[in-house]
Amino acid sequence: MTERFASHKPATAFDHDSTLVAAMELSGKSWELGAVVPGVARRPRRRVKVGDVGEVLAAIERWKGEAAKAGRAIVRVALAYEAGRDGFWIARYLIERGIEAHVMQPASIAVERRGRRAKTDRIDLDMLLRTLLAWLRGEPRVCSMVRVPSIEEEDSRRPGRERDHLVRERVAIENRITSLLSLHGIAGFKPRLKKAVERLERLRTAAGSPPPPRTMEELRRLMGRQRLLGEQIKQIEAARDAAARAPNPNREERMIQFLIAIAGLGVETATLLVCEVLCRPFRDRGAIACFVGLTGTPFQSGGMEREQGIAKTGNQHVRCILVQLAWRWLRFQPDSALSRWFVARVAGGKGRIRKIMIVALARKLLVALWRYVQTGLAPEGVALAAA
Repeated sequence: MTERFASHKPATAFDHDSTLVAAMELSGKSWELGAVVPGVARRPRRRVKVGDVGEVLAAIERWKGEAAKAGRAIVRVALAYEAGRDGFWIARYLIERGIEAHVMQPASIAVERRGRRAKTDRIDLDMLLRTLLAWLRGEPRVCSMVRVPSIEEEDSRRPGRERDHLVRERVAIENRITSLLSLHGIAGFKPRLKKAVERLERLRTAAGSPPPPRTMEELRRLMGRQRLLGEQIKQIEAARDAAARAPNPNREERMIQFLIAIAGLGVETATLLVCEVLCRPFRDRGAIACFVGLTGTPFQSGGMEREQGIAKTGNQHVRCILVQLAWRWLRFQPDSALSRWFVARVAGGKGRIRKIMIVALARKLLVALWRYVQTGLAPEGVALAAA
């Protein structure tokens, strides 16, 4: 799926008399399925077992039969559900069987703003149906749909995300080890050293005695988990480095090789940017900046006008990596056009103005790298890494 995707408007016009519109409210106990059937006054509903997409298709066929009895020929079936734990496999399954399946971004659906509001699966299903009908009619800003990735695209993101989880688990375990040792006046122990296990046995408390036996047992178990996590991280990094050096690269690997050719841009950052952002199709630079959450959020009402800061939507980890890359860009690419632009705008300022402008630099850098991997033209003034 490399076609451009418009999240705010449907691809085709909506015909009420020939389109069956359905929505699903998913939960861990059951699925609620509802529809608007042409020629049928009532809005049918059905409860389906979790994961039973065959029953979903059977219900749709029954509703198509009811429409046929009412003199309406169904030529299009549009179904939507909210993005959540179940992911995109339901949409892919339905699309393969001729159903026009859409995945709604939950945060884009408007809800009542009263302090207390009724919330049930039935009410949520009505809201999804109402929102889907408005989206199919082309009403502006009613909701935003999520592009359904292929299995290959979704699977390519797993190593980077798994590595992020493993790193956080390892840091948590190392902090736990440090905290346990601090209880007995022991400081300066580094769990990542090669001989950390041997040094652990020689540790002594502030009183000169070995740590208590049960504390040592817990520390040994923590060190075992820490070593296991380190080995798994190395396995992921080895596969990542091999892909970056592939002699016959595919599209994503070619993009990674383009990026690591730039001085100051490492393999991990390049891989994350490509798998999470740059491999996707975008309409223009505004779309890619909005996807990462680096666009502004103006607030205007009557004579009041103010800026609320960046949107902070999308992938938070990618946004943090981009800001870190922007600081690194100033160090390794001081003669590039983007670095000169930053220096001119900051004009020697410190503190808040630098934080604001580094976010703007991150947005410009993302767009420049996107154009680079698409066209092969490096940003102006960029220094390439030594071969």
